[in-house]
Amino acid sequence: MADGSKKLVPYVGHIEIRFKNRVGFAGALVMGDQILLGAIPMEDMDLVIIPKNRVLDVNPDSPNIACSIAK
Repeated sequence: MADGSKKLVPYVGHIEIRFKNRVGFAGALVMGDQILLGAIPMEDMDLVIIPKNRVLDVNPDSPNIACSIAK
């Protein structure tokens, strides 16, 4: 946990994540009824956070299909 404590929670997966025209797959830790989407699934779906508006949206540089850089 963020405070350094440990807690045993169930893991579920694979789950399908849908946001606008994007689809991704991930595993999840079940900790109540709130959802926290991590950075890796967000990067997989090519989503960006727009801080000024406090919203999550598809990457405006690739609005039709998710893209990433492979090194």
